[in-house]
Amino acid sequence: MYINTKYRTHATELMDVPGVDEGALLQAYNDINTVNRLLGGNKITLNGILQLTKQVPPGQEVSIIDIGCGDGEILFQCEKYAQQNNLNWKLTGIDINTQSIALALKKAPEHSRVAFEEMNIFSKDFDTKTADIFLFSLTLHHFTDSEIITILEKANQQANLGIVINDLQRSAVAYRLFQMFSFFFLKSNIAKRDGLVSILRGFKRNDLKQFALKLPDGIHLIYNKWAFRWQWIIKKHAS
Repeated sequence: MYINTKYRTHATELMDVPGVDEGALLQAYNDINTVNRLLGGNKITLNGILQLTKQVPPGQEVSIIDIGCGDGEILFQCEKYAQQNNLNWKLTGIDINTQSIALALKKAPEHSRVAFEEMNIFSKDFDTKTADIFLFSLTLHHFTDSEIITILEKANQQANLGIVINDLQRSAVAYRLFQMFSFFFLKSNIAKRDGLVSILRGFKRNDLKQFALKLPDGIHLIYNKWAFRWQWIIKKHAS
């Protein structure tokens, strides 16, 4: 069957539907974490943070907010890296899904200092949030083009250092390869189905360039990464 990737799909992902069974949601997150672990997806986000913090003096606190944090996996990985390298990172996860926040709190390692908040990023509550860095790890593709511009404009205004985006490339090859990968490595039907929808909701380079044109307050670094990922870093201009 021919896969048309010219335009982003508007199909809804099952994980975005309210009231998903908690056990099914947990299995879906486990599978997503498996994909990131085997294909190195979390390293893209971590590398972006390190690029934005190159000039930060050792020991200085860096506040990092992960938008659409899910079960908190990337934040726990960042916390582990910070502890191993004596970095002072203040990590917070925000998600609109009550069940996701509950799962993140349950899986938090003992003595973890990662904080979590249930919040709608289109709410006034988010308007008061500031951070050195905002993360969007496999988050932006859940939104429409106009919503993405609104979200990034807000985050860019409220960030001191910048934004790190880690998301999917929209590609027929990626779609077919994910079908094979999920057959062998994934257990969750939600993750298998949503993974394909996510790819079709993902981005081509020109999509990101067009978004960047509407966000002039920043230096845009867009990199093609392994396993059909984009790393998009928006670096604030030095004041």
